[in-house]
Amino acid sequence: MKLKPFNTMATAAVAMSLMLAGCSAGSSEKEKEEGKSSSPVTVKPTDYTFDTASNMFAYAEFELSGEPLVEGLGLDLDILDPKKVDQPAKFDYTAGIEAYEYSEEAMYEVVEKSGLGLHLLNGPVIQKAAKEEGKKPEEVLGERFYKLADSVGYPKEEIFSNMYPTMIEYAYGDPHYSQKVETGEYAPGEDGAYVPEYQVNFESLRWDRSRMEKLLTPAAYGGTFLKQALWAGDFMGGFHTVDKDEELAGETPKDDDDKNIRLGVSSADGMQGVILTEEIWNKLNYVHDSLFYQSAKGELGKAGLGSEYDPSKGFVYLPHATEVTEGGSEAAPNAESLNVTDKSSKLNDQWMMLWPSAEFFGMTDQRADNKNTPPSFRALFDGEPFAAAPKENTDNDPANDVVSDDAFSVNRDVMLHTFKNLDAMHFNNDEGTFVTEHDGKTQGTKVDAFEAGYTIESLRIFQRAIDGLPVGYASGEAAKGLETAEGKRALELIRKQADFMMNEMINDSGLVTESYTIGKGKEGNETLKAQLGAIRGLNAAFLATEDEKYRDAARKLYAAMDEKLWDKKAHAYETAKGEMKYDPATAGAVAAVYRVALNNLSNSSGDDAVKALDKETIVNRYTDFFDTVIDGPGLDEGMQTSEFWDTGDFYKKGDKSENTDGDNVPQIQAGHGKYGISPVLVPVEVKKK
Repeated sequence: MKLKPFNTMATAAVAMSLMLAGCSAGSSEKEKEEGKSSSPVTVKPTDYTFDTASNMFAYAEFELSGEPLVEGLGLDLDILDPKKVDQPAKFDYTAGIEAYEYSEEAMYEVVEKSGLGLHLLNGPVIQKAAKEEGKKPEEVLGERFYKLADSVGYPKEEIFSNMYPTMIEYAYGDPHYSQKVETGEYAPGEDGAYVPEYQVNFESLRWDRSRMEKLLTPAAYGGTFLKQALWAGDFMGGFHTVDKDEELAGETPKDDDDKNIRLGVSSADGMQGVILTEEIWNKLNYVHDSLFYQSAKGELGKAGLGSEYDPSKGFVYLPHATEVTEGGSEAAPNAESLNVTDKSSKLNDQWMMLWPSAEFFGMTDQRADNKNTPPSFRALFDGEPFAAAPKENTDNDPANDVVSDDAFSVNRDVMLHTFKNLDAMHFNNDEGTFVTEHDGKTQGTKVDAFEAGYTIESLRIFQRAIDGLPVGYASGEAAKGLETAEGKRALELIRKQADFMMNEMINDSGLVTESYTIGKGKEGNETLKAQLGAIRGLNAAFLATEDEKYRDAARKLYAAMDEKLWDKKAHAYETAKGEMKYDPATAGAVAAVYRVALNNLSNSSGDDAVKALDKETIVNRYTDFFDTVIDGPGLDEGMQTSEFWDTGDFYKKGDKSENTDGDNVPQIQAGHGKYGISPVLVPVEVKKK
């Protein structure tokens, strides 16, 4: 089946491309300035398998460590410009342009371009509408995109063509392009620059379906959900005017009744925001209806009402791995059958679903008691363009809740199942800690520092969401909460896990051990990943409880990590003793820890000053890390495999460099393969020369 083409891109986005493309940096000048050719290390990729969970997690942390970080530190975002490399300062550019835009573009590769998953045509909401309206799903989806475009004031004729919107994403794939990328001119710019065809027509950006591992894991579709929820929240966190496309904060949920006011912070961002929301809505319904394992029956089935779910009466949970046998057309495959290949519950899967569902809960929250939901979010889910929740589900009485497929209700049910399962299946009440695995009948005994630390962070976001506090980019802001029973239990779990980490997992060296087995004690090495997870968790415990002992512990651990693991010659951390092997999850956690260090742990009045926690030192570590590990010292090195105009690599007539900004990241058609490679992260090993 040939999909109905959605034509071109936003006029505003094209105009921005052309405006920026006129003056990119010359390669020779930048290379001389940064001295890349004399790097003391090599940073070679070790595997080109795309790990969806690891990449999407990393890019979520890059996003939060990008524009929101530098803006919070006082930067005017309007002065950031991809063509002005390292301006107004190297850190500002690295965080606000590179980290942030790498994050956004990688998400689009997965959910709009690659084909890494099941097509949105097969989404439960689309299929239901097709059945009710007596239409073909592709007709319903096309009309749906047009309706979404109207809601944000986006020209229908300017929607990207040959998109592959995903309903749910697979765990692994090969990010190399499977055909020649269409880099020919779509629209001209200044000084020979132009917008390439592939930026408006995604047909040449597909990955090889035969090289995809057609496996559904909660960490993979949950990690993508996290990226979608964070960006959707950003894009839909305001209104804009139609005539001037100017952002408005919004005063009431009825602001868009004015014909000159539409949803979204701009027309182009709004279009992406509603597409992401549509994908999330369908994915959640699919997860809710098809992917919960019923332990009593030994088979996949539906989740019920989250408010009524009682794990003591039989676990209903998300299993680690479900294999998909595809059916339908090659252009828009569906799941012909599902087979659970690993029924265990993994802690990593569960917190990777709790975090995004909590973020999305904050966006969809229509509870009458919550006064903190922004007006633009209320307007988004008032019936147009997205269904409103039934009144029974938004009052303060859980006893009258009803099953509904609207975004708020279905997400609430998935979120509460996940939270209750984290508590019942993974939390050891006697020891006060989370274990990594539950086989469906018996709880395991291993504690992992990274997983436990990030479980604390996920619980922090959940507590804020369920108690009606701001999440997303505003997840550090104070507000009056609803003090729900679930929120109180989340805080209790946070305290107990943080205390266990402080009391049982820190060695005499001041570093955390990577694991602990109940009944045996500390095990494993003092890996970088363990330190990062523990710092992230202790910082989250401090933010959630305001107890300074957790901040003190996080500061001490950060200082020990910086002293013992930072390699001054390589400008990178050792990931384990004597080696520097980075995977995307580790890289994402490094960016996250620099963010929390700058925001919460850095030296302030009343602290005993620690050099590692001087803001200048942290900033230098951030830029060194991105230069060395992420961008790498050469075009065939570094974790970030490719890039395009969002981070300064513009297309220019007659330019054969395939790297017009002169950095160490090639254009997408040029790097790491016959037809190039998507702008994603791959594992690398850093070796000193």
